Amino acid sequence: MEIVCLGLSHHTAPVELREKFAIPEHAVATSAVELSRQSGVSEAVIVSTCNRVELYAAGETPPEAFDALARFIAARAGEPGDAFFRHASQRSVQHLFRVVSGLDSMVLGETEVLGQVKKAYQAAQQAGATGRHLNKLFQRAFNVAKEVRTNTNITRGSVSVGSVAVELAEKIFGRLRECHVMILGAGEMSELTAGALQARGVKAIFVANRTYDRAAELAAKMGGKAIHFDDWANDFHVVDILIGSTAAPHPVVTVEKIAPLMRTRQDRPLFCIDLAVPRDFEAAVNNLEGVYLYDIDSLQQIADESMSVRQQEVVVCEQLIARHVTEFSEWLAAGPRPAAEFRTHPEGGRP
Repeated sequence: MEIVCLGLSHHTAPVELREKFAIPEHAVATSAVELSRQSGVSEAVIVSTCNRVELYAAGETPPEAFDALARFIAARAGEPGDAFFRHASQRSVQHLFRVVSGLDSMVLGETEVLGQVKKAYQAAQQAGATGRHLNKLFQRAFNVAKEVRTNTNITRGSVSVGSVAVELAEKIFGRLRECHVMILGAGEMSELTAGALQARGVKAIFVANRTYDRAAELAAKMGGKAIHFDDWANDFHVVDILIGSTAAPHPVVTVEKIAPLMRTRQDRPLFCIDLAVPRDFEAAVNNLEGVYLYDIDSLQQIADESMSVRQQEVVVCEQLIARHVTEFSEWLAAGPRPAAEFRTHPEGGRP
């Protein structure tokens, strides 16, 4: 049995291409099941985040497995082009271990991706898309991530995408204590960003979400104000920073929507940070007078500015990962083992 990975990430593709192939969270489990039933594949996990879309599969041979993955991608969004990477055997194992450890992230050492991969694996596992090989692989990957974070300084300092977005806002405004912030969406990314903003002492936080109860819950945590999603424009006139982090399949902030609102702002600039993939902001919004739009790729430059401590830890992390890659590869080559080896693992999984 072989492990393969077909995917693209912020390293290989701009956000315009990543959003084309992104798979909505609600469809990840069913898509993994569909992929696991393709000829040439017996198990599958799909990881789709703002920075990557990666398909992991177990199959008898890499060529057959890659053909199945390529057919799956082509049927959904078009032929996978040069932006897609292909990893097989030890390279696919190493890639997953690096991803969950934050070594492949836009912000080196960030921890959000670990939770995202756990969700993707659990969704696939609960839907019946995984078996003994991917269960073992992902269980080992989560152990690797824990060991990396425990035994190295790779997570030292500000490492979340949300905190980098806040750093961008501080570069624009200086102190944020007089700023009013509105967040569209109340998911994990929104909560992390709101927490970072709160820590910087912003004057007010508004949270708008399709599910009002979730907006109210997050706003209560942040000491902010919840807004019904369809009414967010009513408070727009006081907003200095508008952050998008919804799961909408299309832009929710368009030129048509925001241009009339800008005329009420009396020459006050609006800074927009788009953390969503697919993007929440129509790209042409950036062309409006007084509007400055940054999408998630724009955060890369900030992420690169203060990495010296974490960069020094990369060698240690890579050595640790190499050991786990070797151990897992030896397990894979040894063939079937008793099902009991999976039963007591904290991450669960079926043999």
